[in-house]
Amino acid sequence: MHEMSLCLSLVDLLAERLKAEGGRRVLGVQLAIGALGHVEADALAFCFDSAARGGPAEGARLDIEIIPGRAWCFDCGRSVAIGSRRDACPACGGSALRIDDGDQLRLSSMEIA
Repeated sequence: MHEMSLCLSLVDLLAERLKAEGGRRVLGVQLAIGALGHVEADALAFCFDSAARGGPAEGARLDIEIIPGRAWCFDCGRSVAIGSRRDACPACGGSALRIDDGDQLRLSSMEIA
């Protein structure tokens, strides 16, 4: 499960940012996860609690925003919503798609005390 390694890296990043900001505890974390990014939000939330245990982010609220997938279709010249990297263009059925959004994992913000 790669979500645990992602959470361990996230907890390290939170600790670094907390130190840089002069805080004592992380109260809340907001993440943006792309629907096409191969990260399971439920697994990430479960792993976050374990990864944060014993550190300054223990007990922090984790809010996850799922960013829908969007791609540019070279066949019809449209920006389209997609649910999977393997999807064809819903407008024309073409397969020449460039992913434009929905593959990110980003720390949007954190609340500290």
